[in-house]
This record gives sequence, structure tokens and C-alpha cells, in this order.
Amino acid sequence: MNDVRPSPQDFLELVRRAREGKLRVYIGFAAGVGKTYRLLQEAHALAGKGADIVIAAVDAHDRPDTEALIPGLEVVPLRTVEYRGLILKEMDLEGVLARRPAIAIVDEVAHTNAPGSKNVKRYKDILELLEAGISVLCAFNVQHLESLNDLVEQETGVKVLETIPDTFLDRADQIVNVDLPVEDLLERLKAGKIYPHERVPLALEGFFRGQSLLSLRELTLREVAESIETAGRHFRLGETGPSRPTGPGRVMVCLSSMTKRGAMLLRKGSRVAGRLNTHWFVVNVETPSESPVRIKSEAQRYLIDNFQRAEDLGAEVVKLKGKDPVKTLLKFARENQVSDLVVGRSRKPWLMQVLGLSPTHRLVNEALGFDVHVVAMEKRETGE
Repeated sequence: MNDVRPSPQDFLELVRRAREGKLRVYIGFAAGVGKTYRLLQEAHALAGKGADIVIAAVDAHDRPDTEALIPGLEVVPLRTVEYRGLILKEMDLEGVLARRPAIAIVDEVAHTNAPGSKNVKRYKDILELLEAGISVLCAFNVQHLESLNDLVEQETGVKVLETIPDTFLDRADQIVNVDLPVEDLLERLKAGKIYPHERVPLALEGFFRGQSLLSLRELTLREVAESIETAGRHFRLGETGPSRPTGPGRVMVCLSSMTKRGAMLLRKGSRVAGRLNTHWFVVNVETPSESPVRIKSEAQRYLIDNFQRAEDLGAEVVKLKGKDPVKTLLKFARENQVSDLVVGRSRKPWLMQVLGLSPTHRLVNEALGFDVHVVAMEKRETGE
């Protein structure tokens, strides 16, 4: 792959021309590839060109080479939070806003803030900085992207709990892939340059298995390429923000109230919409049996949680009413330029499926002219 990543000077020009904050994301496929090191290197380069830049939150992970790059840069002190007898250190959002630099450095984007913080997640702190006109350089690993959650677990066997909605990456003005050959990364790990030696055996059983790293690296390369291609289309279309085109070829996720694994459907829908570079809907049909006075509390809770997750992923949530969910869904799809449907595999009894009586089978049979993506969810239906 040719190295066409934007330079710090390119980002500085964006910052100087912009009225709102600009976002430059450094993305890697695993811990230790050099994201924080690159962040700090380029922060020094920007400071050397006269940029008003501060460190808002950086974790050097006790790596001497990375720690050596912190001196010489202004640091906004972290705020102290006491929680259940523990002293926690968090980025001081209000302190950074009060200091109002041109650029802030924020590491560990997927971080969950301490209880009592203004925002639950650090990525929301970053969005506030951008809204205030402060540009941000930040970093995270690809496995934290929400839409990749199931795929990462499938490839590595590790369930990632802290995630970032794909809309955050869509918001980026520049994306830098911090890459490293898998062999070199494993050498760094075994030499104790990523984790202390006592943690190395456990790491080699998780994300740092050779095949897992290869899969994560491939995911990162593909994700960055798709994001850059999308950004290029936006530029050619004359778009100035992260919103996607809303022309023909939209995606619709058909969301039932009773699926415990609705998150899998939503992540699949996000990926399909991302590949097509198009708008997407998450649609639920309220039938008479699921009216507000009749719906089970468990089903209502699933719906509320999934609606929020859908919005975080960038979908437009649509709530319809109808006696026949399949007809209602297809009517909406045809009226709203939908080309792709995402549905969950039905768990109706075997005979109903053979006879084509389950909603999924009916939808597939009647969805003439649509591409239908059926997501298998039975194995994990036992809980979130």
C-alpha cells in the first residue's frame, strides 16, 4: 500500500482555515503499534510550526520511548476523581475548554470515564471539544469500532467491551493508519516493550495470537481504505461535513422487539451502509399485540436500548404501526429508496420455517428487487 497519509502540516492548514474543530484520528490494529508515539511525534511537529497545542489526555503505558516525548509539550492537568475508595485520573474537559488551545491531544478514545463525569465516554468529550472549535488529534485501535464488535470476537475470541460508534470515525477529517508488520509487533511484545514480561503469556493467548493479529491488521487496512474512499466521495460531491449522501440505495434494518441480539443486526446494518456509503434506517413495526399497554416490559427494554444504539451508530430510527409487519416493512422500503434489507434469522419452530410462515421467510420471499442480508443469531441468543 502506498503511504499517502496526510502530514501534520496538512492538518495545521485545516485547523487554520476552520471555524469548527477538526479531527485527526490515528488508528491501529493492536496495542504497541505506535499510535501514542506517533501522536506525540506529530504534536511536536505541529508545535514547532507555531500551533497552540496541549496534551489533554495521554497514557504512555510506562513505555520509556513514549514517555520521553511528553516533555516540551504543554499538559493540561488531569482531574482527580474519588470513587469507592479509589483515586482515578480523568481528562479535565472543563480545563481544556477553559484553556481553549487550537489543538488538543486525546489518547484512548474508547475509554469509559469515571462515574459522575459529565460524559460517560471519552469520545463524547472529544465531540464537545470539536463543537467548541478545538481541533483534536486522537488514537484508538480498530477493535473498538462498534460495528466490528461481532467480527472481532469471531476472529479473536475476545469480546471487546469498550466501543466507539462508527459515526465518530465518520466525523474524522483525516485518518492515519499506524501500521507495523505482525512479526515486528510480536518481537516488541516478547521483548517487554508493550507489556511487562509477566503479562506477555496472557497477551499471546488473546489478541496477540499470530492469526488474530493478521485478522485485525486486515480489518484495519480495510476500514481505513473504506473511510478514506468515503471521504473522497464526500469531497467530490462538495460535502463539507460527515453526513452521507441520501440518494437511492439506502439500507434498512428490520428490528424486532423480541431479539436479545439486536446489536448484531445493527452492527451488520452499519457495515452494509458504510460499504455502500449510504443512509440507513432502523425500522420497528408496532403490531396490535405490542401496543404500549400490551407489550412485555422485557421487549420494551430491548427496543429502547436498541433504538439508542442505532442512533449512536448513525441510523435513522423509524417506528411504524401495522397489523402485518412484513407488508408494512416492505411498503416503507419501497417508498424510501431502500435497496438492502438486514434481517435476523427467525427462531420460529422448524415446521413454520419450512412452510414459509415465519416473518423472516415471508420477508425474504416477498422482498423482490431487494438485496436481503440474513444475520444468524441463534447461537448467541442467550443474552447480551
